[in-house]
Amino acid sequence: MSSAELDAAGISSPRLRAAYTTARQINARHGRTYFLATRLLPPDARAGVHALYAFARLADDIVDHAAAGRAAALETLAAELRQALRGAATGSPVADSPVLAALADTVHRYRIAPELFTEFLDAMRMDLHVADYPDFAALDDYMRGSACAIGRQLLPVLGTSAPPEQAAPYADALGAAFQLTNFLRDIGEDLDRGRLYLPRDELAAFGVDRELLHWARRTGARDRRIRRALAHLVAHTRAVYRRAEPGLDLLRPAARPCVATAYTLYQAILDEIESADYRVLDLRAVVTPAKRLRVALPGMVRAVAARQRRQTRWRTPAHAA
Repeated sequence: MSSAELDAAGISSPRLRAAYTTARQINARHGRTYFLATRLLPPDARAGVHALYAFARLADDIVDHAAAGRAAALETLAAELRQALRGAATGSPVADSPVLAALADTVHRYRIAPELFTEFLDAMRMDLHVADYPDFAALDDYMRGSACAIGRQLLPVLGTSAPPEQAAPYADALGAAFQLTNFLRDIGEDLDRGRLYLPRDELAAFGVDRELLHWARRTGARDRRIRRALAHLVAHTRAVYRRAEPGLDLLRPAARPCVATAYTLYQAILDEIESADYRVLDLRAVVTPAKRLRVALPGMVRAVAARQRRQTRWRTPAHAA
């Protein structure tokens, strides 16, 4: 992480600067779309966003990639998180993990509600024993911890132009839209892990079940029932994006270009799914680097303009002269 970003965030401790740099590296390596959007944030907000992403990634990797002892590893992470948060609150940081050190500092710095991380880890625990969801109501319960909690964690870092409680429902919707997009893109990989995040009743309405999905994943064969079900779920996800859109104007102006760009980039994944005629079981829908850059460039212009307006507004008459 650049010194300018760390300085802008007021992070002076060498240990914390190293911890935040580690978090940024994790974001850059694993979250290409997310990381690109983060570059549009004002420098003072980037470190906190990287810390939140890195922690979510740490928990997700335990659930998806740990060879054994996943439940015990999650409980260890939860205990270490509680200890790190207590240490940050009392001014006695104790986290050995760079990710937890950066996260605890971010939570303390921005006064993020600790219970949001409890909700998130509860959702991660569900991934250890819940293989699928009967309907959207059950899936929404899961996403409240896995996606909506992350949206609410981000709000204090991004900053709002309205009371946070007014912006929170829109943050919930945007987090859910992003996650539903990931569910559609990653359906084949999730099936390989024994999980299905598309509601059973929605699939059954089109004659689709887990066995049919496994068959299409294994053989690469096309089936119009799967295509129709996925088209329906893409349309549902686009409706969730529309519900989230009014919340963009409730963010502080300097943060809007970043979130607006992420809003567009994640919907571009849905565009790619449609362009592939919903062939996502044996192919991965990817937004090309060129397209990501085309989408991000207008956001970069808006971000620079927002920072210049902010600097002009705060410039003293002496500086102006």
